[in-house]
Amino acid sequence: MRCPFCFHPDSQVKDSRPTEDGASIRRRRQCESCGARFSTFERVQLRELTVVKKDGDRQQFDRAKLERSIAIAARKRPVTNEQIERLVSSIQRQLETSGDSEVNAARVGEMVMDGLQQLDSVAYIRYASVYKNFREARDFEHFAGSVTEAGGE
Repeated sequence: MRCPFCFHPDSQVKDSRPTEDGASIRRRRQCESCGARFSTFERVQLRELTVVKKDGDRQQFDRAKLERSIAIAARKRPVTNEQIERLVSSIQRQLETSGDSEVNAARVGEMVMDGLQQLDSVAYIRYASVYKNFREARDFEHFAGSVTEAGGE
């Protein structure tokens, strides 16, 4: 593994342990050249996934992008990084085990919406505002009204 500090091509694994959710392995590494320590995470990838956008553009599934979008929606909310990690892992696992190598972006968005609805209603509304492209305040009012009617906070 290349050192992120000095870019030396080799590093030694000093410690390995599973993460809390058991979906990945955290490895503590030390650069053989500069001695810097850093962590890497290893996950099982069942298949390569391609996300098909609304305009037909195809992109490789990007777990980090999904994590960022959920974290932005949940910012300053009582949602932990572990909860976000579990949600992303769950979505990725469902997509990989579906049998399809291509998945519509709308399907991913709906899966995120379902997960956020269970975690935090405010994060759910924030994500929906971008995903559903709210343009006016009344879009928020209408959507938020449907959330509270469905038993949200």
